[in-house]
Amino acid sequence: MFQAPSVFQRAPLPPATRESEPRHEQTLTAPGTPPTTVPTGPAASTPAKKRDAYFDNVKFLAIVLVAVAHAWEPVMDGSRAARALYMVVYAFHMPAFILISGYFSRSFEMTPGKVKRLLTSVAVPYVLFETAYSLFKRYAGGDPEQEISLLDPWYLTWFLIALCVWRVTTPVWKALRHPMPVALGIAVLASVTPAIGDDLDLQRVLQFLPFFVLGLVLKPEHFQLVRRREVRLLSLPLLAGTLLFAYWAAPRMQLGWFYRSNSAQEMGAPWWSGAVMSLAMFGCALVLTAVFLAWVPRRHMWFTVLGAGTICGYLLHGFLVKGAGFAGVFDRFEWLGSPGGLVFVSLAAAAAVTLFCTPPVRRVLRFATEPDMNWAFRRDATKL
Repeated sequence: MFQAPSVFQRAPLPPATRESEPRHEQTLTAPGTPPTTVPTGPAASTPAKKRDAYFDNVKFLAIVLVAVAHAWEPVMDGSRAARALYMVVYAFHMPAFILISGYFSRSFEMTPGKVKRLLTSVAVPYVLFETAYSLFKRYAGGDPEQEISLLDPWYLTWFLIALCVWRVTTPVWKALRHPMPVALGIAVLASVTPAIGDDLDLQRVLQFLPFFVLGLVLKPEHFQLVRRREVRLLSLPLLAGTLLFAYWAAPRMQLGWFYRSNSAQEMGAPWWSGAVMSLAMFGCALVLTAVFLAWVPRRHMWFTVLGAGTICGYLLHGFLVKGAGFAGVFDRFEWLGSPGGLVFVSLAAAAAVTLFCTPPVRRVLRFATEPDMNWAFRRDATKL
């Protein structure tokens, strides 16, 4: 049995004989492995396993948007245009990442091998990096009261614990006849329930849940659909309209609606607005994600190989952004808030996350992001 890769890992291409029906079971390959292997001799009759450049491109470009948006946060105050761009990017960058995560979780089952893979590739990195970020805030950020609490994720580590929860519940969603209405109902209820609290960042886990479930129910032909030429042409006026609306809404709309980390009541809004905004934000994210997916290159690009290292890019760029804030960089250099400064910050963030996604960095961090840990599991759990 093969293990489906997480959103941070590279995905294979569909078999060459049926382009419209990609494989549902994917294999894992080591960093630096050539995208395509052509067997010879007796193995020549076995179809070659290929990498899907499109999904590698999606994951890399999505993680670049995540890093750039995080870098904008400290410098966008005072710029209505920057705030509008931030809102547009934040409306879909994590939903797109989560949707792809769900898509590659379709074959997850609670078998020993896959549970072991889940623990080593998601749960263990969460423990290590939540601890590292807490210590970073305590000492570099000058916050001696910062505790190390695995129940209260700080900054960007929430996604790892959320991914763990979502993937464990995958068999439930696969068993339901209509999983999407159920997931949307849960998200709506979470948005009007302030008593959920902060443990495991459950507000985000529940409010982002529909995107993961949507990924589970999507089929390869849906991705073929959004990559059609007519969809690309339609996406242009949709994106232009979204940017204009975001510019109008920038000074009027709370950013908390994009973070999904609080209920409506906690943001000082009437309870019913949580339900309305949950559905509206879901629809907006869905449209913008389709626009994003429509324009991602299908062919192998110079950055395609970096799609295998997005977990490193995701987990490391936070130290850079927060470290710059702790050091007072954004306060000391006020010009970073100017249009030219925003361009500089964007390019710096994109360059940094690109570096963090490279194979050498992935190899160095493998002990934390992809530990083997066979010593901790029974023999039947070491087989995928």
